[in-house]
Amino acid sequence: MSDVFATPINATTRYCAVYGHPVKHSASPAFQNAGLAALGLNWRYLAFDVPPEQLREAILGAQRMRFIGVNLTVPHKLLAVGMVDALDESARSWGAVNTIRFEARTPSGEWKPLALFPDEVPPETRSQGFNTDAGAITRSVEENLAISLRGARALLLGAGGAGRTAALKLASDGVAELFLVNRTRSKAEDVAREIRERFPATRCTLDYPSGPVDLVLNATSLGLKAGDPLPYDSARFDLSKAGAVYDMIYRPAETPLLCAAKAAGCRAANGVGMLLYQGVKALEIWTGQPAPVAVMRAALVKNVYG
Repeated sequence: MSDVFATPINATTRYCAVYGHPVKHSASPAFQNAGLAALGLNWRYLAFDVPPEQLREAILGAQRMRFIGVNLTVPHKLLAVGMVDALDESARSWGAVNTIRFEARTPSGEWKPLALFPDEVPPETRSQGFNTDAGAITRSVEENLAISLRGARALLLGAGGAGRTAALKLASDGVAELFLVNRTRSKAEDVAREIRERFPATRCTLDYPSGPVDLVLNATSLGLKAGDPLPYDSARFDLSKAGAVYDMIYRPAETPLLCAAKAAGCRAANGVGMLLYQGVKALEIWTGQPAPVAVMRAALVKNVYG
């Protein structure tokens, strides 16, 4: 996306990045750089493959190099909670970090985003973690699938970083029944326990539903790689019982799950909308400015769908 910038990289260029493992599939640089260019900022957004055991060092490295901020994708969102210096209310509430903003302490003792220091950055800096995924998930689901989550019955596949956030947000938004399925049952049990404590109005079951559901949401990484199996057990659940299916994966644009959903007559959507909205919020956290949503959406759609 370098052609969208009016000026080339120079000694005053500032940086943001996404860390993931893997990360080659990420469309974040395409639409974030389009947004930065539209705002007229001499910033660039990069992507780095960071193994989990190197995440702490990578976060600290970006902080030391005065990066503006970092996004985190699979498998880093839960790990980062214990690696940043401070947590925003969003990260505390949903228990995962997908956006980090680097900040500096002013002489008066206030912490301010590094974006507010165009020249000399004060020596004392910190990392603050945010979660922009939660709102993006439910906004995209309701927009793209024309579904109201309040009072709905939902089957959630996966209870890792993205799955946990999705489960808590669905419960917060008033889902009546939530069926949790995860490869490691103990993780699903932990999520169910938290939902029962925080959102007792949502009935939570660790199994496939016996009847129909309004929504199936895939929060696993199955479908990301060619040859991946379906993220659900077709012997335990018939997809024709689902009104709508949402796959958080956006590349490939049509996963085996979405193909199966369309064949079963379900409304179906991939994770492009979620990616867009979490990225829009992240950019606003870093810049303090409204994001150019239309520009970012166009760049993202072009990158994903060609």
